[in-house]
Parts: sequence; C-alpha cells; structure tokens
Amino acid sequence: MVALPSAVIFSALEILRVSTSKTSAPSDLSAMSCDDACTIITDLTVSFSSSTDDSTSALDPSQWHRIEKDLYLHTAQQNAWLHIAQAKETSLTADDLVITDIRVGESDPSDASDNSWESRPGGIWVLRSNYTGDNLQAVTGLDVLFGVDAVDPRPQWNLMGPSLQLNAPPEVPAARLTVRHGTPTPRPDDPALRANGDGTFKILQISDTHMVTGVGVCTDAMDAHGQHLPKSEADPLTVKFLGGILDLEKPDLVVLAGDQLHHDIPDTQSALFKVVAPLIERSIPYAPVFGNHDDEGAYALSRKAQMSILRDLPFSLCETGPEQIDGIGNYYHEVFSHSSSELPLATLFFFDSHGQIQSRVKDPDYDWIKQSQIEWFTYSSRMLRRARERDGNYNYPHLSLAFLHIPVPEYGDSDLIIEGGHRGEPSEGPSFNSHFYDALVREGVVAVGCGHDHANDFCGLLPQHKNEKLRQHGGDTPPLGPWLCYGGGSGFGGYGSYDGKRYYRRTRVWELDLKDGGIKTWKRVEYAQERVDELALVDWGVVIAPTRAA
Repeated sequence: MVALPSAVIFSALEILRVSTSKTSAPSDLSAMSCDDACTIITDLTVSFSSSTDDSTSALDPSQWHRIEKDLYLHTAQQNAWLHIAQAKETSLTADDLVITDIRVGESDPSDASDNSWESRPGGIWVLRSNYTGDNLQAVTGLDVLFGVDAVDPRPQWNLMGPSLQLNAPPEVPAARLTVRHGTPTPRPDDPALRANGDGTFKILQISDTHMVTGVGVCTDAMDAHGQHLPKSEADPLTVKFLGGILDLEKPDLVVLAGDQLHHDIPDTQSALFKVVAPLIERSIPYAPVFGNHDDEGAYALSRKAQMSILRDLPFSLCETGPEQIDGIGNYYHEVFSHSSSELPLATLFFFDSHGQIQSRVKDPDYDWIKQSQIEWFTYSSRMLRRARERDGNYNYPHLSLAFLHIPVPEYGDSDLIIEGGHRGEPSEGPSFNSHFYDALVREGVVAVGCGHDHANDFCGLLPQHKNEKLRQHGGDTPPLGPWLCYGGGSGFGGYGSYDGKRYYRRTRVWELDLKDGGIKTWKRVEYAQERVDELALVDWGVVIAPTRAA
C-alpha cells in the first residue's frame, strides 16, 4: 500500500492522543443511554418469530426498541427477541407508569394483598409504578447475557440468577436478564500508569483465553502429575486459573494478548465480560489487542464494536486508534515515575496484527503489520523520544515494549536463540515480511510479547549478525534485540496440545525495574508453586545477550 505522508500520520497521532477519550462511545449492544435526560424503561415484552422471518410487525417500532440478541442464539426453528418501551425522563409525568422491578420465575411474586405484578412472556414479571421523579427507583437499562457462568462487570448492573423460560434445548446457554437502576455514573478517567514505590512495574500477559458463550469444553487438560483429565467445562477453569495468578502476582497492568474469544460464538458480549470481570473486580487496569479469532463468525461483533464495549468498562485502557491507520487498536501508553511527575520511564505499544487470509503460499496464512502501522509507530516513538529529550529526561534509561497477537516472521527464524521455554509448534505468522521487526530494532524496542501459538512459551533473540543491516550510522556493532517472547496459551477453551503432546496453561509476567532500566520475565504455570523459566532480559535499557548470541 502507499505510505502515508508525515502530515497524515501527525494528524492521526493527534487524533489518538487528544481524543482518546475520557468519554466513551456507546456500545453497539447498549440497551439504553442517557443524554441530556436519562431514559426510563416503561414496559417490556418478548416477541417470537420464524427463524426465516424475524420481523416483529405486531410491535410499533416507534414505541418498542428491540435488543438485537436472539434469545435462542440462532439454534431453534424460531427466534425470540426482548423489546423495551422507553421514554426520556423529562417527558414523564406522575400519571406515567415506569418499571421499578423485574423478576423471572413461574410464580407470581405478588403477595395476597398485592397483585400489582404483571406477567410478560418468558416467565418475566414486571412491577410498574407511577413515576415519582426519582430515577433511582426506576429501571434505566435492560440487557441480555447468556450462560450459567455469565457475569456483568458494568457498574450499577445486576445480573439476574434465574434464566428466561423459553423451553430452549439444555445445550443452549440460557438467556438471563441484567438490569440497571438509576442514572449511569460517568466513566472515570483512565488511571495513569505509574511505577511502584520500589521503582518496579509489573505486567501480566494473558494470551488466548478463548472464552465462549456458555461454559465451553476443554478436552486436553492434565492433572498435577501430567495425567490426562476427562472432558470438562473450559471457561470456569480459565477464570479460576487466572484468578489465582492475579491474586498471587498482583500486577499493575494486564495485557490481553489476543484471542480473548473463541471463533464462531453466538454472543460476543457474554464471553468478553467473562474475560475482563476478574480484572475489574480486582481494580487492575488492562490493555487488550485483538487476535485472529476475536471477530470470527457469523454473529461475532466487529473489532470496533468490541473496542467500544471494552472502552465503556472500568479500568480499561484500550483505544481504537487513528482511523487512518490499518487495524483497530493501535495505541500506546506511557508508564511514569512513582511520584506525581510526568516523567515517562517506559512506553508500551499495542498493535492490531489482523487475522487469517487466503494465500497461495501456505495455509493457514496471516495478514501482516501494514506500512501505515509501521509509520505510525516510528513517528510516535520518535516524537516521544524528542519530548523526553526536551524535558531533560534523556539520561534516564527508557524501556519500550510492544504487544501484538500474531508473531512477526522473525519468531520463526531458524537462527533464533531460544531461552527460558520451548518451541512446541512452528511459529504461525504471516508469510509476507513487512519488516516491522526492523522498525522495532531501529526504535530501540527491547522486548515483544505475542500469543497465537499456544504450545510456544519461550523468549528468543536473533544473533547480532542478523541485525547487521540495521547498524546505526557510525556504530561499531549491529544492535541486539528485541527479545521475542511468547505468552503461552492461558485458556482452557483453546487447544492445549500439539502433535500429541499436552501442555499446561500458563501466563507470562514482565517485571520492569524503572529505576535501573531492567526487565525480568517469568511464567506462571498450572500447579507450579514457583516462578518458571525466569530470565533477565534487559539491564540499564540494554538487551542482555545470551551466551550463544555472539
């Protein structure tokens, strides 16, 4: 493609840094919103239609809003849809009825002296009362999530326990209502990423959780002795495994390194909430990149829609990125010193590595990091460096790291020196090399974290002579690095075996020492009580060479 001129990239960069919003775009799946006045739900119903004709002509679209989720998840001969009637708070009077409570069940919740509950399809009961002007008593948001393991991490939302009574097959994840009362609280500003008092900053990289709608299936787990376990529910195992690591490591940031979701799932939102809920519960900031499976499937939400959902959630640091740059989710965050100063000691870059493509070279083949992304990264990196130099911070060792899902071709180089882990499968990256790696070297990135290949969990370094063409002007030796590290598969819903061999699920920890410009890394692995494959990667901002790197 044609390279973007510098002016365009500067414009894109300004869009990214200035408008990355402290206010969030509404989710594609948002049932309600509050603008100048809050929207109040006045009634609800469920409609049924043929799966070949999902029209709901019996309901006036000017009065009823359909939540675009088939309650049968497209598995039945008919569709079912939740509809809500709504009104602006400013238009309501004391004569208007609004919903103040919702229940689900076979029995009428009214007691002997009160029969004010009204029945609706699907076992729904609504309590409607005259509007009093107090929207804390009124229902202002209504949505649907699916599965016995569904969670709703959104503030003020409460997921109902009983599922709707729709006579759906037992294998279909049950539809459950989730309800919000009152005016939505504004989303807080993004927290600044800062070093701890001892100068450290810890990142937990979680790769390939492969969450689904419902509990999912794991077919390749092992016990502590390496014995094969029978088929089990996948997502509850993933949540438990990751929760233990979060509590143990207490990271300052979680990087979700792609394939948060499995392919071909019927409700993206339910699965996505399960990924981030453990982070929100623990007040841990998180930054995601997308993988090739995240938006695969007939009913999957687009990357832009997923980014909008994530952007609305607490502790999310995700950003859509400049529209002029290929992909969704090209952005960066700086990590500052422990004090309130604006001294940036590290920069974390995040990239959309796109997805699978048709190719005559190999199958599967994958898209590559585009020229517009490379130019955006190069411009951003140099602009940030100039800003540090202007501020007199040039003498501090600065660390730059990059995260993406699909590995760059250099991960598969036969000369790669592997440390602290194993190559359990071939690196499945793009067959076309756009030389993004070269840009990383030129800009002094010291480490890259990726996912995608679940059976790989190593860190690797190309020999110094491989970077000969990137020797700096007047330099005596070619640059060394960056380290190329895999996270290893974290989720029980994704494959955990390759070529007949099973692997434990694992995550990668990155510990940045921002006082001395150092990086250590290790893995947290199922059943292991101690750190696994701990490595020192960088010291005083310089990549540490393995003994075989000469």
